[in-house]
Amino acid sequence: MNIDIKKSTKPVKYKFAIEKLEERLEAIRLNKKRELIWVLEHNEVFTAGTNFSEKEIIDKSTNIIKTTRVGKITYHGPGQLVFYFVIDLNKRGKNIRKLITIIENTIIKTLKEYNIDCFADKKNIGIWHKGKSGQINKIAAIGIKVKKWIAYHGFSINIKNDLTAYNKIIPCGIKNRGVINLDKIKRQNYKDIWLNLIKNFLLNIKN
Repeated sequence: MNIDIKKSTKPVKYKFAIEKLEERLEAIRLNKKRELIWVLEHNEVFTAGTNFSEKEIIDKSTNIIKTTRVGKITYHGPGQLVFYFVIDLNKRGKNIRKLITIIENTIIKTLKEYNIDCFADKKNIGIWHKGKSGQINKIAAIGIKVKKWIAYHGFSINIKNDLTAYNKIIPCGIKNRGVINLDKIKRQNYKDIWLNLIKNFLLNIKN
């Protein structure tokens, strides 16, 4: 499959990453470069998608970066895995809903390999985990943008990040659910989870 795969070892600034994704999108449109998967971590940053509301900022001193992806406000930072892609839907049936399902299935299948059960929710986009107490918490956020039928941005998974940062916002605009990371659900080695995510994403997008 003609998809370039990139893994950054040091945190990448959010704006720099998005600029690079948009450059790649234009190069793909002109048939100059291949599709891309880029796995990284960001420095601490709060980003707001095109559907966000100012009411979702609890701490008004929080610096918010407005971005082009669909969705509301979320947080990125060390200990969180960000899975970006630039995927040409012109070659893949121009089906945005199918792409979101591919993302959801990729995360669910990967976490199942780590004996963690989670689920997607049509009303509240993202991947969720139900704890023993019945509390439902978000484990992965999904946000994409489609331009000229080329999809970019992607998803993020909380692995061992600082969850207190979410207290400054209403994450993804959802008040009655929380946020959690994998380390709190089950303490184990997640070092190579990015490889499993790529493996499952490639398998799912191929079908």
